[in-house]
Amino acid sequence: MWRIWLVWDPRRVLVAQGVFLFSLAAMIHFVLLSTERYNWFLPPG
Repeated sequence: MWRIWLVWDPRRVLVAQGVFLFSLAAMIHFVLLSTERYNWFLPPG
């Protein structure tokens, strides 16, 4: 496992992982907001 960090810089890997997870979370939220059932901004009914 330690040889992986000799190939890739840990800071760049962590930044890339953070950007990927943030974009994945934003995409999931926008998909849920686009549905009528799971849009929490619209009043119920």
